[in-house]
This record gives sequence, C-alpha cells and structure tokens, in this order.
Amino acid sequence: MSETIGFVGLGLMGKPMAANLLKHGYRLVVHSRSSPPVDALVAAGAARADSPADVARRATRIITMLPDSPDVEQVVEGSRGIFEGMQPQTILIDMSTISPSVARRLADAARTRAAVMLDAPVSGGEIGAINGTLSIMVGGDATAFADVRPILDAMGNPDRIIRIGESGAGQLCKVCNQMVIGGTLTVVSEAFALARKAGVDAAKVREALLGGFAASRVLEVHGERILAGNYKPGFRSRLYAKDYRIVSETLAANHAPAPVSSVVRDLVDDLLASGRGDDDYAALATVIFRMAGLPDTV
Repeated sequence: MSETIGFVGLGLMGKPMAANLLKHGYRLVVHSRSSPPVDALVAAGAARADSPADVARRATRIITMLPDSPDVEQVVEGSRGIFEGMQPQTILIDMSTISPSVARRLADAARTRAAVMLDAPVSGGEIGAINGTLSIMVGGDATAFADVRPILDAMGNPDRIIRIGESGAGQLCKVCNQMVIGGTLTVVSEAFALARKAGVDAAKVREALLGGFAASRVLEVHGERILAGNYKPGFRSRLYAKDYRIVSETLAANHAPAPVSSVVRDLVDDLLASGRGDDDYAALATVIFRMAGLPDTV
C-alpha cells in the first residue's frame, strides 16, 4: 500500500486498530495524548506527528478514536486540530462513540471545508480490535465510504462493515448496539443470580443456554467472564457509562420509549458508584449479585 493514513487516539482500542493498518501495509502517521503507544507504533514503522493538525497536513485519510464527543470536537475543531491542517478532499473517519447530533454537526463543518467526515463507531471490544474483527457501523457519504472501505477492512470483519445511512446513522446504530448489549448483559446476570440462589450450577446453565435460542455473544463472552470473575477491562465500565449517557440523550431527543434501558442506566450508574469504573463493563453482574445477597465470585 502506498497510501498514508493518519490516526489520532491510540488508547485501548486505537492502538491495536492502528497496528492492524501497519500489518496491512499502510503507511501511518500517528498522534496521541500519551507517548508510550506512539513510541510503540513508531518502533513498528509509523511516523510521529506533533499534533492533530500535523497529522492532517500529512494524510488525506484520517482516523480518530477518542473517548467522548468533547474529545472529538477538540481534536477536530480545536487549536492545532485537524481542521487547522486539513487538506481539501480529505476523508475523516471518526471511529469513536459519540452523540449522533455531534457527528452530524461535525460532518456539516467538514463539508464546508471541502472534506467528508464519516461516523464509523465499532463493536467488538479490545479482542476485536486486536484481531481485526470489529463490526463497523458507518454513517455518511456513500462514495466516501466506498473509497475508504479497504482501510476499514483492515480493522474489521468485512461481513460486518455496514453503511447504515447518512451522517449520524452510524452513531445511532451504535446507540442501538449498546442498548441491546446492556439489556442482554443484565438478564444474563439475573439468570446466573437465580441459578446461584437456587443452588444450581450457573456454568452448566450457561452451557445449556448456548445450545438454544437464548444463545448470544454476550452469554458466550461476558457470561464466561462473569463465571470466572474476570473483569480485566476489555471495555471499561466508565466508558460504557458514557455510552449509556448518549443512549439516554438520544432516546429523549427522539421521544422513544425504553423502559428496559432506563433500568440498565441505573444499574450502570450503581456500578460506577461502587468504584468499579475501570473494570470491564461485564462487572455489571456484580451489581445484580449484590442485590441478590450473593458474593461477586460465582
């Protein structure tokens, strides 16, 4: 590959995503707030940039992977931000999870600068980022999506990279994704709590459920985590709480009823209040177990 890709934001997800671009032969110019992940990628063959604006001067295909809407706004529009150095015809791919309304506003702002911005949030966690098997939900211009599809293929599962619709649609899909995961994770936790309260082996319950219609990736992956008491972060609870704030805001903005998601939001808040914000969000099970009078460990 001769194309140079810019990458801003090398956290738990961003670093392995950028590493996969290098593995696929792309030239890479990178920037992040902390130096260790930058140093690691430079050692692997990437070039270092001293600011997002510097990234934008050196690449016309730029990826951002940042924690929240204000972080994306600062990196894109702020001092020494991407817009400051952006070249015409740039395609900016924001793979963060942010508010759909912010995604639409930034796409409009990019358009006035003769550029295109796609919102392309991901699902699959750290494991998916490392293995290059992420699901990617894209909103924005169809031609730009086709242009950058090979770049997305280097980070995700080609069968799970889907253009949902116009700007903001990718983020709206990510909201739906987090709602489904939260509801499923809560019910899986409740099922395990019931099994434990009744003196039944929760591991065998999970094994049986995986063979029927109750099977899901949440039951498979997070169910195993819960049974093992392994809450090493693949996706931190505090970031999931941020996502659920976006869920609540988006539901309210669209006047959509969501009684289950309202309960999940309370449980996520409880999890953070218990001091487990840096644990994996599968630790939501510990809230249910505590409510049931059970110890955290199965």
